[in-house]
Amino acid sequence: MTMKYIGAHVSTEGGVQNAPLMASKIGAKAFALFTGSSARWVSKAITDKVADEFKANCEAGGFTADYILPHDNFLINLGSPDPEKLAKSRKSFLDEMQRCEKLGLKMLNFHPGSHLNQMEVEACLALIAESINITLDKTSGVTAVLESTAGQGSNLGWNFEQLAYIIDRVEDKQRIGVCVDTCHSHSAGYDLASPEGYAKTWKEFDDVIGSGYLRAMHLNDNKRTYGSHIDRHEQIGKGSLGPEFWVRLVNDSRFDNMPLILETPDPEDWPNEIQWLYDQIRTKA
Repeated sequence: MTMKYIGAHVSTEGGVQNAPLMASKIGAKAFALFTGSSARWVSKAITDKVADEFKANCEAGGFTADYILPHDNFLINLGSPDPEKLAKSRKSFLDEMQRCEKLGLKMLNFHPGSHLNQMEVEACLALIAESINITLDKTSGVTAVLESTAGQGSNLGWNFEQLAYIIDRVEDKQRIGVCVDTCHSHSAGYDLASPEGYAKTWKEFDDVIGSGYLRAMHLNDNKRTYGSHIDRHEQIGKGSLGPEFWVRLVNDSRFDNMPLILETPDPEDWPNEIQWLYDQIRTKA
């Protein structure tokens, strides 16, 4: 059976074990979380007790690892031109992967990296792939999921060719994937809002990357405009993507059976947004 697993990036206040409880409260069937601090290189280790509680709460809430999308911390830059920052990023990324292993999770979502205007784009993309290979060699069972970016500043991964360049250089093809952020990709110049542009975008994704690599999506409307290269999330249906895009997306079977995660600006509204998205799904006769 195919279906949509819609949720949000929930708080871990009081401990990572509380994330599934937060997700249940908002009517989510999937969720994202930070397994540690979002803004520190090193986070407190996850104890066996916390890991067991997390797994028990997931089971009680009906959440499986297939629909949980942890996000790494924002300091990590796997393509950093600074050798010291690169070493810190690789160490922190390995720790993030190992935290996922401990919690029994199968994916780790991350922003590919930034060249900071200090190196060529392709050299930075190759460095990101090397960083991923080093980490995958030291871990097991967790897929590295590249997030599509808006291309703001020197951030890479905003076009499908850049994501494909990284994937091509990752040795373990079973453990690399992509999360398309709808706001980011629309800002990056993929016309998701019009019916023609929507169809063209997903055909291009399949041609350039391969649809089999799509593991998850971030569901965000766009506060800015198509092609702006600015990353500003908006509430569902209230941005430049518009309501019709969301109806199209939730009725598209290509996005069945993967985590579809809201990161919209108002957590108080997540239950309503999740319910509205589910309400748009047309029942199949």
